[in-house]
Order: sequence, then C-alpha cells, then structure tokens
Amino acid sequence: MAEKLNSMPCIYILYSRSKNRFYVGSTRDDRPFVRLDSHNHGKVRSTKAGRPWALTYQEYYSNYHQARKREIFLKSGVGRTWIKEKFPNLKNDGAGAETWVSG
Repeated sequence: MAEKLNSMPCIYILYSRSKNRFYVGSTRDDRPFVRLDSHNHGKVRSTKAGRPWALTYQEYYSNYHQARKREIFLKSGVGRTWIKEKFPNLKNDGAGAETWVSG
C-alpha cells in the first residue's frame, strides 16, 4: 500500500497519571494528536480506562513499516527499559512494576 504524500508515520508514547501506565502506539500519518483525542474520548478499548492520557513522546519515520518495527521494539522488555530510562520522572511510586497497556 502506498504511503500518503507528505505524511510521515510516527510512533507515540502516552502516559496515564491516574493509572500510572504507558501506552505505545503508531499512526500512519503525522498527526499523533488526532490519535490522542481518540484515546482520550474512549474510542480505543485498550486505553479507555486510563483517561486522560498525555502525549509524552513521538518519533517520525519515512514509512509505516519502520514505525511499526519501532513500536514493537518499544513494547519489548528492552524497549520498556529504554522508556523508563528516558522518562525517569514517570516511574511509578514504588508500589510495584509499571503497568503497560498493550494495544
């Protein structure tokens, strides 16, 4: 499938302070704020319970295949460690391991 012209796929990391959870997702276009709106309006089943979500991080890629590879990596154990190191201020309060939403 051809990519849309002038569109850069991206991955994004959302954080829910109320649930102390991260969510890693991707989008085919360069509008992660549109996806954030979907997450915050309960249109995404896997993030419905953690509302409100905050857009914490985003990376852009030249094609969706690269973005999906990065998304899959960030959902792995090594990727989760990378996120915890990148955003130490979002670590949990010590009550247990961070919870990850798979989506």
